[in-house]
Amino acid sequence: MSNQTAIQKFITAARRLHADESDAATRWEKMTPLLQALLADPSVREQSKNWPDCSQGGDRAENLLFYEDPDYKFVINGLIKAPHTRTAIHDHAHNWTLYGVLDGTESIERYERIDDRSRPEYAEVKKSVAVTVGAGKIDLVPPFAIHAEESGDARTVAIIVRAEKAGGFLQGRYDPATNRYWQGYGPKQIAHEFK
Repeated sequence: MSNQTAIQKFITAARRLHADESDAATRWEKMTPLLQALLADPSVREQSKNWPDCSQGGDRAENLLFYEDPDYKFVINGLIKAPHTRTAIHDHAHNWTLYGVLDGTESIERYERIDDRSRPEYAEVKKSVAVTVGAGKIDLVPPFAIHAEESGDARTVAIIVRAEKAGGFLQGRYDPATNRYWQGYGPKQIAHEFK
């Protein structure tokens, strides 16, 4: 076990936790310190210097896909953003997500939906949280939580752990300027090696 790399240790611990904990909310809370240990490993930050930037433009963003578990279906993604790059306001549908900042800073925003949900292409949202975080900070994003992130003055690297691979199901999109709501597929997954 001591010869395992940081990512191998994370995968081993995450698989054990998935086997032992059947309650999703509890499992994802317990995943947080596992991701914290991965983010704290200096070899991970060193590797990330060579990870390519991910596009945030167009209908679908990009994520690096480092790992998809064959049994439990959780995935490990990378998101590398150029300075001052903002994600659209969105939710992840039913998918649990841990968003961990490895390098750089991020502004993390959360939104509350305040309309009655009676109109299919309409959603009123208001910002409820806006915090700037640095390396080591982890945001646990429960299903259907509305949020956005923006990178700071330097390249930002995040490691994201999701309950299942995004991109194959519809997720919510929100435009507070027009109150428009629509759905789109999550990020494109680009396979990339993480040693």
